[in-house]
Formats: sequence, structure tokens, C-alpha cells
Amino acid sequence: RLAPAEPLAVVRRNSEQVHAVVGTRGIPRDDPDRYTLTVLNQAVGGGLSSRLFQEVRERRGLAYSVYSYRVSYFETGAFAVYVGTAPDRVHEAVAVVSAELDRLRHDAGIGLEELESAKGHLKGSMALSLETSNSRMHRLGSSELILGEVLSLDQLVDRIDSVTTDGVSRVIDRVFSSVPRTLAVVGPVDESMLTLPG
Repeated sequence: RLAPAEPLAVVRRNSEQVHAVVGTRGIPRDDPDRYTLTVLNQAVGGGLSSRLFQEVRERRGLAYSVYSYRVSYFETGAFAVYVGTAPDRVHEAVAVVSAELDRLRHDAGIGLEELESAKGHLKGSMALSLETSNSRMHRLGSSELILGEVLSLDQLVDRIDSVTTDGVSRVIDRVFSSVPRTLAVVGPVDESMLTLPG
């Protein structure tokens, strides 16, 4: 059984920008829900039209950079949000990120339009990523070594297309309701001014 993560980690560093990551435990690399979580990640913080980019950067101007990402390992994984912001705005930026993650749970997921947009971005990115021989070989090698299977582009597209709003709601409940979130911050910040997310 995995030990619980520390809820707050702060590394004080004299820099112009604060780097903060809000994260929670994700899913293993061979989990059947991995494609659903990939689509959800795209909708939450995977591009310029994502929820986080629009709310944190465009509407509020709180961050220079904001995005979500997922990583998967043999037995576990992580889902996290990175935000790079000014020292005097880190508290607000982390609060907005946490509120957006809470909204996912309370609203029971994402809408159909948001889902289809995320799928479209993912499929386009996959097609573009296979334009060079190097990227094709990297995909083949990593798929075989890590997953033990190599799916064709059509098979990957089918798996992405099979993701539903109900599936996304299930994964949101599974990932965001299971364990408390962790906050890691690097920069010129006072730990006492930070509030733990979630």
C-alpha cells in the first residue's frame, strides 16, 4: 500500500516567479480509464481553450503559464496542475485552480461540446506528432516497452472516440474524490500564506 503524500511542500528560492503544482493520485499506465483521463486532462488544462487556461490566464490574468498533466506508472499515477505566477498572486492562483477542480466534481464532469473539442484536439495532436520518423519510432518503442502493445493510429482514435461524458464523470469521481490534494511550491513564498488545496 502506498504511503499518503505530504500535503504541502515548499522550497524557498529567490526568483521572480513562483512555480506551484496542485496534484492528486492518478491511475496506473495500463488502467482501462487511461484514455478517459487523457481526454479529461485535455479539457481541463491541455491547451488554449482549456478551462484552466481560460479561467486562470485569460479571464483573471493570474499566471504566465498554466496547464494540467497526467503521468502513469506501473502501480499508480498522478494528475496535476502547474501554474507559474508572481509571488504576490500565488495564493489566489492556487485557490482558483482548486476551485476549478472542485467545479469538475460538483458539476459532475464536462459537457458534450467540451468533450468533443478535447477529443478533436487530441486526435489532431496525435496525427501531427507522427509526421517524423523519430516520433514514430519513439511511439512504437515506448508502447512496446511500457504497455506491451502497439496500437495503430486508427485504434487510438477509436479509443478516444469511445470516451463518453458518463465515463468522464466516473473518472472524475475516481481520481478527485479518493485522496486529498498535495501542493508543492518553489519560489520566494511564505509558507504561512498558503492554503492547502481541496
